[in-house]
Amino acid sequence: MHTLHQKITDRQPGIVTYGMTPPKITNTPDKLAEIAQKQVERLKGLPLDALLLYDIQEEADRVEQERPFPFLSAVDPNLYGNTYLKQLDVPKIIYRCAGKYSEAELSAWIKDGPGEEKYAVYVGASSGKQAVRLRLSEAYELSRRLNKLLTYGGVVIPERHAKHGDEHLRIVSKKNDGCAFFVSQATYHLEATKNLLSDYYYYCRDKQLEMVPILFNFAPCGSVKTLEFMKWLGISVPKWLENELVHSHDILDKSVQLSRAIYEELLDFGLDKGIPVGCSVESVSTRKVEIEASVELLKQLKAATEVRLKAAGE
Repeated sequence: MHTLHQKITDRQPGIVTYGMTPPKITNTPDKLAEIAQKQVERLKGLPLDALLLYDIQEEADRVEQERPFPFLSAVDPNLYGNTYLKQLDVPKIIYRCAGKYSEAELSAWIKDGPGEEKYAVYVGASSGKQAVRLRLSEAYELSRRLNKLLTYGGVVIPERHAKHGDEHLRIVSKKNDGCAFFVSQATYHLEATKNLLSDYYYYCRDKQLEMVPILFNFAPCGSVKTLEFMKWLGISVPKWLENELVHSHDILDKSVQLSRAIYEELLDFGLDKGIPVGCSVESVSTRKVEIEASVELLKQLKAATEVRLKAAGE
């Protein structure tokens, strides 16, 4: 059985992960343990290559619209993964918002746990207005210098490609800085995402560059309020798809169906061109019904992945 490190290093398609934001820091230790136990029970035994643990930052300066849900700081993702979710025997990929940390703070985390495989996704500032203590380039340099066993990735944003047309160049640049894989935000805009993949493929083909795994993120939407929050986060939802959700008999079930269809098309597109496409699933809502739908979606995407990889001889 291939490890996560092997799959990333060998640039294999079909990596499947699950993402979550740690609970709010205002919870008591007992409450954190209770929440974590429910998450362990929910995720234990699922066919995961890794668990993504997000590092959140206030993004009020990114958009003018008022945030649909209040911002509250969360438990550090590394602490939560190692202390509260240690029963989940899967690799933890820790998100790090580089600008939150000093060089000393990030260096200490990078060097922690010597001799062990370690995974990170580095996130930059949410906007040009945000004050940062450390730049992405500095986080990459520290990681390369301080821990050879740290495999790190970056964030890819298809919506940004639709606006500027250069996201594929960002991927290549970050790969040159050591990023071995990429994860997107929640994907609902199929055309923008395929445009990005197409530009990425032809650029790499022409420059004779190897393509690294890209995990497209999917999140069920169970209410109009969740949809509003997704749009506030910058997730692009085409008008036709928004209409399908808002006017459906069951918005949650419809979002699961649409997410699976989008992933299957992206995976087929990637397999046809040799792009190592994978997926990640999360729930942006804390509602139990939406969290359970995300687990069901993960199972469906994993099954669809296995069918296609088998057919492709992977």
